[in-house]
Amino acid sequence: MSDLPFFAPLRARLKALPPLWVDTALAVLVMVAQLGPFLSRHTPGAGPWHWWGYVVVIATAVPLVWRRRAPVVVLMVTLVVGALYDLADNLPSQPIWYGGLIALYTVAAHSSRRPRVAMLVFSCGGGLLLVGSSETALRGIVQFIAAYAIGRAAAAARAYATALEERASRLEYERRIEAERAAERERARIARDMHDILAHAVSLMVVQAEAGPVVVRSDPARAEAAFDAIASAGRDAMVQLRRMLGALKDDPGPRSPQPTIVDLAKLADGVSGTGLDVTYSVSGEPRPLLPDAEVAAYRMTQEALTNVVKHAGATRADIRLLWQDDTLMISVIDDGHGSGSPFPAGGNGLIGIRERAAAFGGSTTAGPRPDGPGFQVLVRLPLAQATTASP
Repeated sequence: MSDLPFFAPLRARLKALPPLWVDTALAVLVMVAQLGPFLSRHTPGAGPWHWWGYVVVIATAVPLVWRRRAPVVVLMVTLVVGALYDLADNLPSQPIWYGGLIALYTVAAHSSRRPRVAMLVFSCGGGLLLVGSSETALRGIVQFIAAYAIGRAAAAARAYATALEERASRLEYERRIEAERAAERERARIARDMHDILAHAVSLMVVQAEAGPVVVRSDPARAEAAFDAIASAGRDAMVQLRRMLGALKDDPGPRSPQPTIVDLAKLADGVSGTGLDVTYSVSGEPRPLLPDAEVAAYRMTQEALTNVVKHAGATRADIRLLWQDDTLMISVIDDGHGSGSPFPAGGNGLIGIRERAAAFGGSTTAGPRPDGPGFQVLVRLPLAQATTASP
């Protein structure tokens, strides 16, 4: 019934009222209902009803104002006072003692197990002992048991609603935490991508800018090529940054794809314009990777080449992709001595490579070449994760 359109707003308004107001109104309503029989003119004797009946009716209704604060005490007072109703003669019969039923309902709905069971036994036992008619006693017991059952049902419904609210709050909290973690991962990914893009472009531009003035008179063609490489690196960085920033917008328009493994040959050609001889080779049978893994492979190679340009002082670098049965090996090897770099030491290049590889269950090895001068970065990506599961 509470779900019907008429009762739902009424129930919401009643819940918004202070409990004391509701209980006071309930006490007044019970008092009026139990005073109803006194309006009857069919008195067994001549004259008005005895005043004692009015006192008992009022005394059984008023305690309901405090039924939530002291349910057991209110029930005992209501039952004991109600039992004194028949001490006087010339009184109308009370078909239902509403005060006692409401008090027992409150005990069943708000009290712990022992008090409520004890008060149920007390109510039913008192009815059997004090009521003379077996029919009246049976009717009273049925009413008490019904009030108790309704109270327990209300308590169960309240507990269920509380459990649902707690579960909803917990799910909302978990959802919010997961959203924050996802946002943090996305911020970290964007930071890595921007670092890779800017570091690579700026490194190429700095190297070419330093080489240009040296050869501008002796080799104008090479100087022109250097300036062209600067412009090309800047344009490429702008395109990639625009693509990345566009992905952060809500605009559903078309977006350019991220660079992937198939763009590594172009990357090698672009770095070769700096005067560094870069070769690119692939062995084994290539396999399709997840889009995120494709982008990660490109970014890791790009960052390794950026480190070569910035810090190695090398003349040659080799990019090698080796497709094995269960692993993709990416290696970037240079012949540098780590000297003559115009860039400050430090940075997060190798850290970013390790983080990208770890996101797909892979690993990174970086250190001096075992077979000669130079440096080597070796990345192992398990194909089981790079082809079937996102990081």
